[in-house]
Amino acid sequence: MIDISIPGFGEVHLAHLVLDFNGTLAVDGQMVDGVSERLVALSRLLSLHVVTADTFGNVSAQLGGIPADVHILPPGRQDEAKRDFVTGLGAARTAAIGNGRNDLLMLREAALGIGVLLNEGAWGGTLTTAQVVCTSILDALDLLIYPLRLTATLRA
Repeated sequence: MIDISIPGFGEVHLAHLVLDFNGTLAVDGQMVDGVSERLVALSRLLSLHVVTADTFGNVSAQLGGIPADVHILPPGRQDEAKRDFVTGLGAARTAAIGNGRNDLLMLREAALGIGVLLNEGAWGGTLTTAQVVCTSILDALDLLIYPLRLTATLRA
C-alpha cells in the first residue's frame, strides 16, 4: 500500500498498479533497462498488473521472474477493456501508467494516471488526460517508489 497526502489534490491510497507494456515498459517489445528492478521493488508495496495487447508476443517472457499478473487483451475495444480492468480492481485504489490511445480511459478512471512518452511516442489525448507525464518509465515508476515526488508535482 502507498499512502500519499497531497495538499490541494487530496489523499491517495494505492493498492494496485496497472501498466501497459509496449511503449510503456518496453520499446519494440524489449523491456527498458532498469524496469525489472523497479517493478520488483514496487511489488512489495502494490499488486502489479500488466494489461496489454502483447503486440510482439513476448510479454510473458519479458516479465519472467517479476511478480506481476499479465492480462493479454483480445483485439477490439482495448481502451474499454483496460478501463474495466481498473474499475474491477477498484479505481480509487489504483494507479495506471500508459502511453497509447487505448490507455486513455484507464488513466482517466484510475486514482492516479501517469502518462509516459518513450521512443515510440504517445497519443496526445492520453498525455492530456494523465495527472503526471514523464519522459522515462524509470521516472514514472520512481514517482511511486519515492512518493514525495508526486507531492511536489501535484500539490496546489
